Amino acid sequence: MSTNRQDGHPKITAVILDYGQVLARCPTVPEFERMAKMFKVSFETFYQLWEESRGPYDRGDFTADEYWLQLAKQTNSALDANQIEILRQAEVEIWAHTNPDMMSWVSQLHAAEIKTGLLTNMPWDLVKYVQNCAWMDHFVFRTFSAEVRLIKPDPRIYEHTLRGLGVAAQEALFVDDREVNINAARALGIHSILFQSIGQLRKELEALNFPIVPSVAESPAETETRKQEIKFQL
Repeated sequence: MSTNRQDGHPKITAVILDYGQVLARCPTVPEFERMAKMFKVSFETFYQLWEESRGPYDRGDFTADEYWLQLAKQTNSALDANQIEILRQAEVEIWAHTNPDMMSWVSQLHAAEIKTGLLTNMPWDLVKYVQNCAWMDHFVFRTFSAEVRLIKPDPRIYEHTLRGLGVAAQEALFVDDREVNINAARALGIHSILFQSIGQLRKELEALNFPIVPSVAESPAETETRKQEIKFQL
């Protein structure tokens, strides 16, 4: 059976989306500096520790308390229960800023009965937050790394999502901001777009002759904000 339409473009029946830096903006340096100060280290030091430690935490290997205490140990600092709670709340707050234009596109996909999936590396605190968001109803299947104990780019997490959506790899489109995750998806035969901006996403969707594209291109102000954001792996 052909996986292409008569016009030669792929038959895409499902769209799988990452969360951080795709559906939601990434935290800015000042937002992360707020947490770095609690460890009495520079942003640069905190950023490096953050990058190196996220995988196991997103996979659910540690509880929130264990994770933050581990960072405290690595920075030779101390945290009490109240400070850990502040850090947990701060982490949710800085990742809670969804992009209205992207959410509008997800709503359009859902209304058009295109299967929509969420596939994200995300620790339990943030999982619990997004599970209560109204926009979650627009996703017919959701894969959270902490829940399935797998993280991108492990092929098994993509396969889990495909099974949940009930589609073959060739019928799915995956959008993520990290090239390593995109490459893993492509290796499985999933059509994939490396997200850089809404305008760029729209152009690549149009090149695929995909029927529904984001209706509003990213504004110059949003583009400038994105340049100031930091690359993380949600």
